[in-house]
Amino acid sequence: MRYSDYDESSVRVRPNKKGSRPRTKDRPAHEQAVIGRIITVDRGRYTAILDEDTATERIVIAARARELRRQATVPGDLVGLVGDTSGKPDTLARLVRIEQRSTLLRRSADDTDATERVVVANVDKLVIVVAAANPEPRTGFVDRALVAAYDAGIQPVLCVTKADVKDPAEFLTHYEGLDFPVVISRTTAAEASGIDARSADGSSARLDAGALAELEQLLSGCVSVVLGHSGVGKSTLVNALTGSTRATGHVNAVTGRGRHTSSNALALRLGGTPGSWLIDTPGIRSFGLGLVDPDNILAAFEDLAEIATGCPRGCSHAAGEAGCALEAWAAESEGSQAANRLASYRRLVTTEETTYEKELGAQ
Repeated sequence: MRYSDYDESSVRVRPNKKGSRPRTKDRPAHEQAVIGRIITVDRGRYTAILDEDTATERIVIAARARELRRQATVPGDLVGLVGDTSGKPDTLARLVRIEQRSTLLRRSADDTDATERVVVANVDKLVIVVAAANPEPRTGFVDRALVAAYDAGIQPVLCVTKADVKDPAEFLTHYEGLDFPVVISRTTAAEASGIDARSADGSSARLDAGALAELEQLLSGCVSVVLGHSGVGKSTLVNALTGSTRATGHVNAVTGRGRHTSSNALALRLGGTPGSWLIDTPGIRSFGLGLVDPDNILAAFEDLAEIATGCPRGCSHAAGEAGCALEAWAAESEGSQAANRLASYRRLVTTEETTYEKELGAQ
């Protein structure tokens, strides 16, 4: 047989070991996936609750699908699950989709870092917990948490613990111009009206029953997240509100800092109201704002945002800015309330990393 007698049909093609079907980037839609809420994440395993507040409610453990490995999945996320979603022991479902998020609380390592670190998703309220003393409260962390909340469209709530040790009135003057709830716990161990919050190690702390009732009312029917430095009583507060037994820590007498006791974020049921969840987070020492859009902060101050429509294009709303409508409004308003509110807004949008790091180092 001559060479000219050969054509492409004469070539024997060996079958592909990996299959004969061509590769495709199209992924299945998983239309039959069931929706669950992520309540905690631990070492590559995602714990979700399915069929909330129904007779078939169950806890499912899932592994994330390969196509989602570049997307952060956090407590509060609503996700699509396929495979074995029975919740039986030793079963594993597959997490194939993250549903659209209503809110997203995020941070960066510092103010110059553009890498997003997602904290929680789909929360309605952010409870910022600080202690009146031991450790001393720092405005830097609270300011940054407020900025992150306003940027995400989450309502902030400030909770001050250990008010029996020191009166927090002076600290709270920094936030007189802001409109958000403030809950103060003034109880001491000797007060009969307190509630024992027992931790996993058997220790207990006494909390103000009135403050707890106020918090329960504020957070009822909402998905909320608790944020605060270690040692401020955050986990103790969560235990009292949810009946959990998460470990609580103590403040180092030398450094004045608390010890991390929560290693991962965990969503816990709050009271008996359907849809009420409280997410406890590990103590955070840094809260970078490298991803925050300043326009979102102004939008959170609805009254100021309306007045700012009269500002010239590109107005920074800083003190002394020529033609700033906010500056004129504060000057023309009677009393100090308008001036305080504008000053509070300006402090939040000009929070500097250097100031925060100095405060952090002083803890």
